[in-house]
Amino acid sequence: MSKIAVYPGSFDPITNGHIDIIERTSKIFDKVIVAVLENPDKKNPLFTLEERVELINKATKNIPNIEIDSFKGLLIDYMHKRNAKVIIKGLRAVSDFEYEFQMALLNNKLDAEVETLFMMTNNKYSYLSSSAVKQVAMYGGCIKELVPGEIITDILLKMKSVRLNNKVK
Repeated sequence: MSKIAVYPGSFDPITNGHIDIIERTSKIFDKVIVAVLENPDKKNPLFTLEERVELINKATKNIPNIEIDSFKGLLIDYMHKRNAKVIIKGLRAVSDFEYEFQMALLNNKLDAEVETLFMMTNNKYSYLSSSAVKQVAMYGGCIKELVPGEIITDILLKMKSVRLNNKVK
C-alpha cells in the first residue's frame, strides 16, 4: 500500500512557500495530493477553483509524484474518498499553529486514523502568504521571488483585469 498525503489549501495563488512544502513532502510520501478547496470562510477569491488548479499544475509540473485535485466539503470526507491517512499543513509562525492545531484535533475527532503532519516553512518564506502576494501585485510590486516564475504572468494579468473592473464600477 502506498503512502498518500494530502496537502489541502486555498492556494489563491500558490506561493513559493507552498511549493517548498510540496517539494519536501514529495520526498517523504509515495504520492502527494495537492487538494484545492473551496473555502466558504474566504470570500471573493482572486482566482476561480479551476484557475487555481491550473496555476498549481503549471508550477509543479516537474514534481513527479504529485496530483492536483479540488474538493468541497469536509477534508475528512475527502481523505476517505482518496484513501489517504496523512494531512500536511505548512506552518509559518506560532499564529498559524493555533488554528491548525485546532483543525488537527477536530479532524482527529472525526477520524482518529487520519494524522496531521505539521511542516515548518523554510525561513526564507516565513513572511509569505497568498494575501501578501495579492497585495504586492495589486500595487505593482515585484512578485518574482514570491511565486513560481511559471505563474507570474497569470497573476499580473488577473490583477490588471481586477483593476480595470474596479475602475469601471
